[in-house]
Amino acid sequence: MTESIAPLRFGANYTPRSQWMHAWMSLDLDEVRRDFAALADLGLDHVRIFPLWTVLQPNRTLIRAEAVDDVRAVVDVAAEFGLDASVDVIQGHLSSFDFIPSWLFTWHDKNMFTHPDALSGQVALVERLGERLGGAGNFLGFTLGNETNQFSASTHPSPWPVTEAEAANWITTLLDAAQRAAPAQQHVHSEYDAAWYMDGHGFTPALATRLGAMSTVHSWIFNGTAQKYGGRSVASDRHAEYMIELARGFATDPDRPIWLQEVGAPSNCLTPEETPDFLEATVRSAARTENLWGVTWWCSHDVSRSLADFPELEYTLGLVDQDGVAKPIGRRFAELIPELRQRQAAPERSLGIVVEVDDDEIPLSRGAMSPGGSIFQAWVDACEAGVDAAFVTSVDAARPEVLTARGITELVRPALRGDEYTSQNTVV
Repeated sequence: MTESIAPLRFGANYTPRSQWMHAWMSLDLDEVRRDFAALADLGLDHVRIFPLWTVLQPNRTLIRAEAVDDVRAVVDVAAEFGLDASVDVIQGHLSSFDFIPSWLFTWHDKNMFTHPDALSGQVALVERLGERLGGAGNFLGFTLGNETNQFSASTHPSPWPVTEAEAANWITTLLDAAQRAAPAQQHVHSEYDAAWYMDGHGFTPALATRLGAMSTVHSWIFNGTAQKYGGRSVASDRHAEYMIELARGFATDPDRPIWLQEVGAPSNCLTPEETPDFLEATVRSAARTENLWGVTWWCSHDVSRSLADFPELEYTLGLVDQDGVAKPIGRRFAELIPELRQRQAAPERSLGIVVEVDDDEIPLSRGAMSPGGSIFQAWVDACEAGVDAAFVTSVDAARPEVLTARGITELVRPALRGDEYTSQNTVV
């Protein structure tokens, strides 16, 4: 396999210090500059930004030119501080709140993934933003939206269910639009871990790892990992690495980059004193993986206590506090970046944990991959024994050439045991 030689990237998911994402309603670029200066001081090289769908496209045929210009302005401000910018488009869902334009719900209810009008409206938004941003030298590309698969999950209060084919059509239709509008950039999509852990979910591991320029991983230990194993357990410290290796196991391109796009230190699982060490353990274990593009921490700034009704943990996830001062977790991140930016050789992973899949390469039991499931436990057992394990689907396990190329010489096939996965991508 080809080892990446470009430096590892380190960034933050941008949560504006003043007014959180509601800042997009009346953008103040001086506040953006203040925020980005604090992130540049930590040594970060990129931000991921989240313009709200409701602000960009309040009507299906009204894409507000002022809002599109605001997105470009924020990307340009990032450049002033040496920061590249990734932009999420269909926004969507953030920190327990849904931002769905009124032309898609209640009296106008349309499945955002399958309704022709809904799909054409989203394509138009992607194309408009791509045309406006494509010429920006620091624009990394689009993520279609933040964990949009949560709108299709059975745990959502008002779900828009999809089949795998429908999910694939939504992803490819919007990725194609992004590529047409901004062909110089790399465009991706993102899912929360129901794609990996929830049986019957239309967004699948194959879609997560085979569509788009990179695989994206969102790792949160409040999904049952910390509850079952402990916040500072091996299972929690290496949960991001676990998901990265799952993504590698389902990829058909052995050199496909993987982006740890979202990972944080939730206060409902960790004490404030534990968060810097958790960050270090998480980032160090992720940095050991092959073809990792980078790590983007959630999030840049704490949510202001003046804003109501957030889950408690959301007020404490920032690298920087409400006074603009780097917190201990932010300072630890800054200390690690110079060392980890220069890549080190990834460890050999000769043990392959087999994930049994059906003819469509959907896992027979995603519950077995979820925290406490038998596949998850096999990974934890290997970690505790000092073994760096890989994952391989049962399809690839039957292909000696694939195993040889990946250096896998031993297979373990866990019995498929796992509880039904009911965790949501939010905690309320």
